[in-house]
Amino acid sequence: MIPRKTARFTQPLVARAQAWVPHPQARRRWVLAGLSLALVTGAALFTASGVHAQAAAGAPQVPVVVVGAQAVGAGVALDGSLQAVRQSVLSAQASGRIASLSVKAGDRVKAGQVLAVIDDRATQAGVAQAQAGFAEADANLANAKAHFERTRDLRAQGFVAQAALDTAQAQLKAAQAGVAAARAGQTQAGVAQGFTRLTAPYDGWVLATHAEAGGLAMPGAPVLTVYAPQPIRAVVHVPASQQTLAQQAQRIEVQLPGTERWVTPASQTSLPAADPVSQTVEWRLDLSAADGAGQVPGRQVRVRFVGGTAQPDSQRLLVPEAALLRRGELTGVYVVSSKGEGQPAGFALRAVRTGAAHGSAGVEVLAGLKAGDRVALDPVRAGLSGAVPAAQ
Repeated sequence: MIPRKTARFTQPLVARAQAWVPHPQARRRWVLAGLSLALVTGAALFTASGVHAQAAAGAPQVPVVVVGAQAVGAGVALDGSLQAVRQSVLSAQASGRIASLSVKAGDRVKAGQVLAVIDDRATQAGVAQAQAGFAEADANLANAKAHFERTRDLRAQGFVAQAALDTAQAQLKAAQAGVAAARAGQTQAGVAQGFTRLTAPYDGWVLATHAEAGGLAMPGAPVLTVYAPQPIRAVVHVPASQQTLAQQAQRIEVQLPGTERWVTPASQTSLPAADPVSQTVEWRLDLSAADGAGQVPGRQVRVRFVGGTAQPDSQRLLVPEAALLRRGELTGVYVVSSKGEGQPAGFALRAVRTGAAHGSAGVEVLAGLKAGDRVALDPVRAGLSGAVPAAQ
C-alpha cells in the first residue's frame, strides 16, 4: 500500500493541473455570471447619464456675452445729489420770545401762512403810539390850515400885516410835514409788527425747525427752513482737473435715484470759480417737471458727462450694465467656468472694479475681467443652483 501512495503524490504538475479543470456546466455558470455583471454595470451607467442629461435639460438657461475691448469716447461719471431750487432759511427780524410755533418738520405749508409768532407786545405798543402821533399831527394840520385861511382873509381886508400871513403859512407847512412824519412812523410801526410773524414765502414743505416755542428769537437767528418741491436740480462737484472734459461733453445725463433711467437736464449751469479747498467746480443741472416729480432733496444721483466720437486708440473693456451685480459695496459678474471634465459648464461670481459708464455701449471694467471672458447677461438667474450658459 505504501508504494501506491508515494506514486500518487509524485505525479507531474501538468497532470495535477489537468485534474482541476472545471466541469463544462460550471464554466457555463461562470460565463452567465460575468454577462449579468456587465449588464448591471451598463444599466447603471446609462441611468446615471440619463439623470445628468435630465438635470441639464431642467437647469436655468442664462444668455451670455463675450467681453471685448471697444472704442469709446472720453467721458466721466460722478456722484451728485438732488437739491431744491427754492429753499429758504426763515430768520427772525425782531428780538423776543417765540410765543408760538405752529408747524413742525415735514408739514406742508401755503404761501403767506403764519408759521411762528414772536412776542409782539412791544411792537403793538409801538403801533398804538404811531397811531396816536398821526392823530395828533392830523389835528395840528387842521388847526394850522384854518388859521392860515383866517389870516389870509384878514390880510386881504388890511387888518393884519404881511408878516402875520407869512407866519401862518409857515405853520401850515410845518403841520403838513408833521402829518407826513406821523404817517411814516405809523408805517414803520406796522412793519415792525410784521417782523414778529414768520410767514411761508411760497407753497412747500417744512424741512427743519431750528427753535422751539418759548425760546428767545434774535435778529438773524434761523427759526425754520422751508423748500418748494418743484423745481428741483441735481448738483455735482466736478474735479477742476476734469472741468475741461465736462465742458466739452456732447451731452450730460442724470440717473434718477431708485431707477435705471438716465434723463437729460432741462438746463445746466457751471459756476465760474472752483472751491479753493476741494478744488472742484459746482455744476447745477435743473430737471424738468416730469423728471423731478416725486423726487426729494438730498437723494444721491449719478451724473455722467458723455464725450465726443469714439477714437480707435481709446479701447476700453466694456460689459453691459445688465450684467453687473451690485450688492452693497460689491460689484461683480457671473463668468462662465468649467466644473471639470465631463461636467456641464456653470457660473462663478467674480468681483470687478468698474469705471465710467458709456451709455448703451456698457460700463468700463478696470479690473477683474479679460478679453474673451463670457459673462452672464442675467446675474440673478446665473446665481441659481445648476444654472448653465444658454446655447448660442
